[in-house]
Amino acid sequence: MNYHATDCVVLKQDLPEHGLRTGDIGTVVETYDSEAIEVEFVAPTGEARALLTLNVNDVRAVSADDMLAVRPR
Repeated sequence: MNYHATDCVVLKQDLPEHGLRTGDIGTVVETYDSEAIEVEFVAPTGEARALLTLNVNDVRAVSADDMLAVRPR
């Protein structure tokens, strides 16, 4: 899939070294090529939690069936 800056994406795997879990939502901030994107994950308070370069296979597009949830860090 081709992502663009400001697209919301859902993480498909846990990344415990970054404090992220499957299902966390991020925003694409940069696209590098057809395989790599930079995604920012932000807390509801606006605090940036992680800024990562990921493979497009590490995320999926947000769908209308997704639900937002709150979890402790």
